[in-house]
Amino acid sequence: MSTRTRPVMRVLTHEEAEALLSRNRIGRIAFSLHDHVDIEPVTYAYDAPWIFGRTSIGTKLLTLAHNRWCAFETDEVEGLYDWQSVVVKGPFEAFNSELGASDKYERGVEAIRGVIPDAFGNNDPTPERSVVFGVHASAIEGRASSSKASARG
Repeated sequence: MSTRTRPVMRVLTHEEAEALLSRNRIGRIAFSLHDHVDIEPVTYAYDAPWIFGRTSIGTKLLTLAHNRWCAFETDEVEGLYDWQSVVVKGPFEAFNSELGASDKYERGVEAIRGVIPDAFGNNDPTPERSVVFGVHASAIEGRASSSKASARG
């Protein structure tokens, strides 16, 4: 009789999903307008309930100005059947320092500087990314797969 280990899929708890969001720095933001969907990688910082990032003025901002609802994903992959993934859904909001430096803008800058200490300063590695944005984590869903499950015959 041969035994074979099959991967086990499960839903992450809310705490596990938030921990995964907190420890990662690269994710993808998906957005759509009419029948066109796009997805772009972003550097981010999670400060519940916000995913903060920065970008430059361009297509992403123009598209999200028309349809603020988006999805964000980050994951950790160790192997084909060993991974964890979190998808966040919520509205996208761009924050502007010119409008009186809102609390969300300041909070976003602080969170981003936790990842990129020189952000928005003289030694900023990507000064063209001057727009701070946030995705409100209105819904968080996580899944995991593990090949370390018990063997089945």
